[in-house]
Amino acid sequence: MTRPAFHLAIPVDDLTAARHFYGEVLGCPQGRDSDAWVDWNLAGHQVVTHLAPGGRADAATNPVDGHGVPVPHFGLVLAVADFHALAERLRAAGTEFVIEPYVRFEGQPGEQWTMFLRDPAGNALEFKAMADPDLLFAR
Repeated sequence: MTRPAFHLAIPVDDLTAARHFYGEVLGCPQGRDSDAWVDWNLAGHQVVTHLAPGGRADAATNPVDGHGVPVPHFGLVLAVADFHALAERLRAAGTEFVIEPYVRFEGQPGEQWTMFLRDPAGNALEFKAMADPDLLFAR
């Protein structure tokens, strides 16, 4: 069964900065674009950066495993090797992490590597890698 692609539209205040971050730092292939938006292929999912001048209000946080997790956020669940490769790519690009890469819920069914960062417009992203991918939805 083929999974449907997810579509997410997010506000950005600078399309040039968005092109650099999503295209060069994250390595997402660019799709269609206009003067007001750019489509990105984020692992087969369509993320659209829409120009929305004026900035974002600071997002709320929720406590998870001793960290203030930004809400809202979006991202990908990666293979462990891909997670570490992305973490190194982000470090090499000088990315400032909201939450540095670390293992969360160690020894529990939901054990995972996780990291949080913000794009240039302040949108929060999480990338994670499950120790056991079959337990992504474990309770």
